[in-house]
Amino acid sequence: MADVGMPHDDEIIFRTRKWVRPEDLNANGTLFGGSLLRWIDEEAAIYAIIQLGSESVVTKYMSEINFVDSARQGDIVEMGLLATDFGRTSLTMRAEVRNLFTRQQILVIEKIVFVHLGADGRPAPHGYSTITYERNRIPARHLEKLSGEPAQR
Repeated sequence: MADVGMPHDDEIIFRTRKWVRPEDLNANGTLFGGSLLRWIDEEAAIYAIIQLGSESVVTKYMSEINFVDSARQGDIVEMGLLATDFGRTSLTMRAEVRNLFTRQQILVIEKIVFVHLGADGRPAPHGYSTITYERNRIPARHLEKLSGEPAQR
């Protein structure tokens, strides 16, 4: 029996949706690229926090950004991310955005790299090498709030 709800290793899951509102538009009446990139960077940061179990992550690199279509006011766009590589201090992912209604691809970013930082603000090992589909890598300060006990890694 197949694992229901579990993606294949190379499958992007579209988990986040945004409604395109007037303040998200450019002078042409289509989705402003800067708004979309802000949404992607925020979603990628959240994804990195969950995958690495730490809020101490920063965007290091985004590869070429390929806008292949746009969206208009009232459209709903879906964003999907997939971890493609775990480095010693980094997490690399792929991003894709599409229109919920038409399923037309809007944008692809083949490589987004986040780096885990230590207390000194420098790259630090994060200790993970595989993707998680569970919510078991909650940052330590949140685990302590939930359990009342110091988190263990």
